[in-house]
Amino acid sequence: MNLTSVNFREATIRDVKELLEIRFSVKENVLNNRALVTEEITADFLTRYGKGWVCEIENQIVGFAIIDVLENNIWALFVRPGFEKKGIGKGLQQIMLDWFFNQSDKTLWLGTAPGTRAEKFYIASGWKDVGRTRHGEIRFEITRDEWMKSKT
Repeated sequence: MNLTSVNFREATIRDVKELLEIRFSVKENVLNNRALVTEEITADFLTRYGKGWVCEIENQIVGFAIIDVLENNIWALFVRPGFEKKGIGKGLQQIMLDWFFNQSDKTLWLGTAPGTRAEKFYIASGWKDVGRTRHGEIRFEITRDEWMKSKT
């Protein structure tokens, strides 16, 4: 991957259709109920409940991350199939967590399916497994101090 062609930026309403395309294309953490992630809901998370970022390569969005600041939750972090293992998820996570912890000292959490690449990614990034969600996902948490330590 040519690093000069990679661009990280804030997500906008204009990106929503492409974000959903990526979300519905992933091979792990597949969304079984598409009614849970509509254009309207995604737009709300970008404008009312949180903030999002995208990674573009040659003007194509190849990954995105959205944080829910009301629930202190990572609502989404997905990379388009074929672009995994190129540092896109790591870059999006860094931008998102740096932004959040620059304004808050609250603990962040997320849920992901067990036995996935995402599980390994979050463990390697310093997140702590604190149990299971009511849906059987792994519940990960990270504090500001843990995030800062993981970056050194």
